[in-house]
Amino acid sequence: MVIVIGGMIGLGKTTTAKLLSERLSLPAYYESVEGNEVLPLFYKASPEEKERKRYPFLLQLSFLSNRFGSIRKALLEDNAILDRSIYEDRYFASRNHDLGNISDLEMSIYDGLLENLLLDLKSLPKKAPDVMVYLKGSFETVLERINRRGRTFELGDELVSYYRFLWEDYDKWVFSSYKESPLIVVDVDKVDILNNPSDFDLLVEQVKMASEKKA
Repeated sequence: MVIVIGGMIGLGKTTTAKLLSERLSLPAYYESVEGNEVLPLFYKASPEEKERKRYPFLLQLSFLSNRFGSIRKALLEDNAILDRSIYEDRYFASRNHDLGNISDLEMSIYDGLLENLLLDLKSLPKKAPDVMVYLKGSFETVLERINRRGRTFELGDELVSYYRFLWEDYDKWVFSSYKESPLIVVDVDKVDILNNPSDFDLLVEQVKMASEKKA
């Protein structure tokens, strides 16, 4: 079984992946931010620095490479949980393109690379995940969770408008664009899978049923 966890920054993808990994005895692939040298530069660079050094484009290529490697390995082994996947990657690229952080030429290069990577995945015996667990929540919850986990480079009043820009179309994009597997939606404002065992048990059953249905 291959499960991907999707959702806006800060909504608990890593925690959800860890819990499901333990319950279902599946290996988990986590998207580490600790070794990503571009990420803090992207968040803290001035607009002039971003323009000059092209941090948004470099960051997107870095994420795309890592996400492709993880999903390819997971599909080949047919046995994993990922706390972020390649399938949402273009949303972040497109939103930064809308903001002018990624140029038209860079976006064209990105799209060509993404298309080739997705074609490679389609050549594998297992071509897509069995299910995506999508975490959604209010913007207030997003900000509260980001502040609570306390990554220094993610904090600052100047980033609030950027987070809102990402959040405001995220649900719409996922519901209209993600077609690779069944989608289980978890509203984190209403469901607490970390502290409420019955909520987590229900999610586990939904994952099993969605995976069996796809199979």
